Amino acid sequence: MAHIDYFFSPVSPFSYLAGQGLEEVAVRHGATITYKPLDVLALFTRTGGIAPKDRHESRRAYRLQELRRQAAKRGLPVKTQPRHWPTNPAPASYAIITAQETGGGDLGALAHGLLRACWAEDKDIAEEDVVRACLAAAGFDPELASRGMVKAAGIYAANMEEAVKRGVFGAPTYAVGEELFWGQDRLEDLDLHLAGKL
Repeated sequence: MAHIDYFFSPVSPFSYLAGQGLEEVAVRHGATITYKPLDVLALFTRTGGIAPKDRHESRRAYRLQELRRQAAKRGLPVKTQPRHWPTNPAPASYAIITAQETGGGDLGALAHGLLRACWAEDKDIAEEDVVRACLAAAGFDPELASRGMVKAAGIYAANMEEAVKRGVFGAPTYAVGEELFWGQDRLEDLDLHLAGKL
């Protein structure tokens, strides 16, 4: 059975724009997924990238155009400049990690719900009430928002180290063994790879 390690950040617009495409690919191929949230801005620093705020004006302008176009292609609502971005991704990431460790709900729905809250609903995913609502909507105990913080923080840090070691430099990245697929626009390539065609 194939396995996908999913490196992403709940504040990454391109992770949001993937929708639940990863989960659809996994179901199609009977693959399992490990969700590995990380701090994408710190990842940029570690791997030679540049945070959006520090990019040249032309790159920032193009990014906004690309977000709008990609959202339209996928039929997803998007706020290209949400009120609460950037925000601290740790609370949402810890909730995803704890939910994955605990079980009981739909992890893909949780990840996408948090991304949607940030990028479509103008909510601050660093706020506990927002995280709790997303947990509940995905079938998890909302109390997970305040449980297991120390363990989740350790896994969150380990996700970053693993990402750097494996050559991940952006989000979303889908890893199958040594094969990396960076960007929501590489889901088709991931699908073909799992089908043995790429």
